[in-house]
Amino acid sequence: MQDRIKINSYLDFYESLLTDKQRQICSMYYREDLSLQEIADIEGTSRAAVHDLLKRTKNELSRFESHLHMVESYRKRMQYYTQIMEAGNSEINNLIQKCIDTEGGSYE
Repeated sequence: MQDRIKINSYLDFYESLLTDKQRQICSMYYREDLSLQEIADIEGTSRAAVHDLLKRTKNELSRFESHLHMVESYRKRMQYYTQIMEAGNSEINNLIQKCIDTEGGSYE
């Protein structure tokens, strides 16, 4: 389960760097929770081909994160925002909430 969450967070940040095929297959597997066989049937390919594509894409997403650190940076910013809000006053908390709102999703 943790692996799915991690890959979904990578997809949120790096999906646009993938090919159309990679995006489509990853969306079906990680977001729609389809099985390898279901995806293979839809795509008209083998289960092994879907598995291989997912494995390569997962490695590619991990490589993107290891170089760009966007997910890690996002998580750290969210932690800092929380700490500031706990220590700050209402004006600061309002400004921090505006920063958080510009960040988008939640990857804890």
